[in-house]
Amino acid sequence: MPQFITHLLAAAPLAQAGGLDAIKRIVDELCRPYWFLSIITLVFVLMFVFYKRWTRPVVFTVLFTLFFAAYFASAADRNFHAIVAKPDNIPITLMVIGVVFCLWIAFRRAAMNDTRTAGGLPLLEGSHDDKVLVWPDLVYTELLCMVIASALLILWAILAKAPLEEPANPGYAPNPAKAPWYFLGLQEMLVYYDPWMAGVVYPALIILGLCAIPYIDTNPKGNGYYTLRERPFAISVFLFGFIVLWVVLIFFGTFLRGPNWNFFGPFEAWDPHKHPALTNIDLSQFFWDDIARRGPPDAGSNPIALLPVWLVREWLGLFIIAGYFTITPAILRFTAMKKMYAQMGPMRFAIMVILLLFMALLPIKMVLRWLFNFRYFIYLPEANFSF
Repeated sequence: MPQFITHLLAAAPLAQAGGLDAIKRIVDELCRPYWFLSIITLVFVLMFVFYKRWTRPVVFTVLFTLFFAAYFASAADRNFHAIVAKPDNIPITLMVIGVVFCLWIAFRRAAMNDTRTAGGLPLLEGSHDDKVLVWPDLVYTELLCMVIASALLILWAILAKAPLEEPANPGYAPNPAKAPWYFLGLQEMLVYYDPWMAGVVYPALIILGLCAIPYIDTNPKGNGYYTLRERPFAISVFLFGFIVLWVVLIFFGTFLRGPNWNFFGPFEAWDPHKHPALTNIDLSQFFWDDIARRGPPDAGSNPIALLPVWLVREWLGLFIIAGYFTITPAILRFTAMKKMYAQMGPMRFAIMVILLLFMALLPIKMVLRWLFNFRYFIYLPEANFSF
């Protein structure tokens, strides 16, 4: 039975609980990865649709205060406090608060600029002279920031002692074994991809894709000022990759991944004996076992002797991935991105779409893993490669 159905059945008695226990159990269920990602994606879409409303100072202050109060009031729970109060995890709390605040500043200024542009008024960035001198203005500002940041780091080091562990011991492995917080996004990707893909290919695509943005997107609008109406596609794609596919993965790895790399709710005790996930299956295994009902072919039972065994075994996955990266760009070229193709040309359009398809494949594989215990489209142990 798929994991999400099991959790839905387990969540049925929630209404019988009362008070804070019921709220905690509801939150734990909503923090299951498929619900959490769905809620984050919905909030992400609403953030763009209603950006002129939620960025109003009064509205944002109310929303941020409620979030701040709920987050830190939850620290009264023993399990939640054990996660949030760890010195290693404090930077993640600061990161979440900082990302929310910086997003508000950017969207607020974009909303103001879009409103002013619609009314024929000059941009905020163009209504006054922002010119400053490196000396003394910039140097003094940097010096002041350096002093304040150093004082805060010293105070932090005194109040929250660094969690130094024992020297490396080959006889002991912590459970869960986690990378530093800035690598938790990559560690989370290792769950859904082969190590070669998650550790080499995808980081390289991220770096090369960011480097290629100025050459792919030559639209001068939005250069030097905040706006959303003039650059909705570029801004939404970038923020989806940064927030949903990076910040959320770091949040997963920090607060929701517990012993044996299982998912736990924020108010759920980290039980090392929690039942692990069901055995993950590959697409070829599903096809040959459940559809063809004959088992994957091998050297002695190859139905097409003229073709290699791996090609016969993995034909469906190879066909789907090849179609995903060839047919999908053609469909987008003649439908949703027809105008974009005319503006960019075939080469820049092809590079942009391939990068977008690689980015979209990550949440697709995440959802398939969570709902159906799906692992790989293509599994080639002969070449030490999986996808």
